[in-house]
Amino acid sequence: MASNNTSNTAAYTSIFTAVAASICCITPVLALIAGTSGIASTFSWVEPFRPYFIGLTIIVLVFAWYQKLRPKTKEEIDCACDDDAKPTFWQSKQFLFIVTVFSGLMLAFPYYSNLFYAQPTKDIVYVSQSNIEKHTFYVEGMTCVGCEAHVESEVNKLDGIISVKTSYENANTIVEFDKTKTDLPAIKKAINSTAYKVVK
Repeated sequence: MASNNTSNTAAYTSIFTAVAASICCITPVLALIAGTSGIASTFSWVEPFRPYFIGLTIIVLVFAWYQKLRPKTKEEIDCACDDDAKPTFWQSKQFLFIVTVFSGLMLAFPYYSNLFYAQPTKDIVYVSQSNIEKHTFYVEGMTCVGCEAHVESEVNKLDGIISVKTSYENANTIVEFDKTKTDLPAIKKAINSTAYKVVK
């Protein structure tokens, strides 16, 4: 029974570490769903620790599976005879499998979180070349493609936006827009509404 308890503890720990590894990307999506985009970058400070959380999650899952699959010792077999209680679902391999799949989905979340942001459907409108302006905004606080999608989604809500390309690696957003329909302060305000801040 001690091995089942150790395996369960490891399973719960792996859930916690997997969620912690992706919390910086989960928060903006939850904020989008809740309609409170201002808290989006609250956990961006966690990003530098992501590799450690990923490693810890993998170690804990390997340990949990080892505990579940290793051959039982003679003492454990003898002890099991004393305790005829059938293991619960929470102590089963099925539960550990579900935890493993959930942890994998959480670890991969930054790579597919952009799917939660609606892609803009804009009508093609002719814009005079003299009215098109292109500007690069330098933005801090972005840590993954989900952050990019969040910024692009907010900027695309403005009228007159022709294209938006955000890069968390370059910490910038390049916006091409019709200056007769929107302006730099409005775009800056849209970016800042995501809780990622325009610094230049």
